[in-house]
Amino acid sequence: MIKRTLYFGNPAYLSIKLDQLLIKKPNEDETISIPIEDIGMVLLDHAQITLTHDVIRRLQNNKAAIISCNSSHIPQGLMLPLEGNYTQTLVQKNQIAASEALKKNLWKQTIVAKIRNQKLLLLSLGKSWKQLEILQNRVKSGDAGNDEAQAARIYWSKMFEDFTRDRYGDPPNHWLNYGYIILRSMMARALVSSGLLPTLGVFHKNKYNAFGLADDIMEPFRPFVDKLVYEIYMEEGENHIISKTSKQKLLSLATMDAQFSKQKRPLMVGMAMTTQSLSQCFAGTRRNIIYPSLI
Repeated sequence: MIKRTLYFGNPAYLSIKLDQLLIKKPNEDETISIPIEDIGMVLLDHAQITLTHDVIRRLQNNKAAIISCNSSHIPQGLMLPLEGNYTQTLVQKNQIAASEALKKNLWKQTIVAKIRNQKLLLLSLGKSWKQLEILQNRVKSGDAGNDEAQAARIYWSKMFEDFTRDRYGDPPNHWLNYGYIILRSMMARALVSSGLLPTLGVFHKNKYNAFGLADDIMEPFRPFVDKLVYEIYMEEGENHIISKTSKQKLLSLATMDAQFSKQKRPLMVGMAMTTQSLSQCFAGTRRNIIYPSLI
């Protein structure tokens, strides 16, 4: 089932009644109700949003991610349930015991899938993509040749003219940052739901990073954000403000169609296939992660 992403950018009071999330806005008589089971992610982007503890508890019971934004309207905090899967003890033991050889193989699969989606996006936009196909086909175990970085340099030079990917750089960097934070939250949610520890990365192992595995497994999903950002950039140009329209477009990431194996699924639904397949790789019952392909 497709889970809904709820964005709150104005004052609101959130409460629970009969398995429904009740949304009451100031100076409005109408109360909106949404079934808790339909919610996958909630984005809180206003200082005057009040929610009861029961809202937090019920959202976590439903494995929903709760994201809070800072005063600049950028996602800043993420709340996830501690218990996401009834077999998580076994799943996490397998994850912790994974050999270096397995991790290197999983990272190779991840980088191949990322470069493939970068190539497919360039192809769909009518841009040159042959160099990426060459890199995709030569990735070694653990990406020993650092083909990911080489592909990135080529990819960004084709996507936008005179562009440098820099977190604090000029547009469209701010849209990319926003979209990647949403993507990271979606991936962390999916990993927890599959019983995995989002902290223990395959490649990202910085001791200060609480979401190393999320940063690993989201890599092949990044071109989906890039596709939305490209569309925004074509419409808004060098706009330094993340407008309400661009936020709505980036939040549609969860419902974007993608090809997972032989099945077409919304991105958030398909992520569960990715994280479940990763869990099976750690357990030794399968060899390949199910990553999405751009349609």
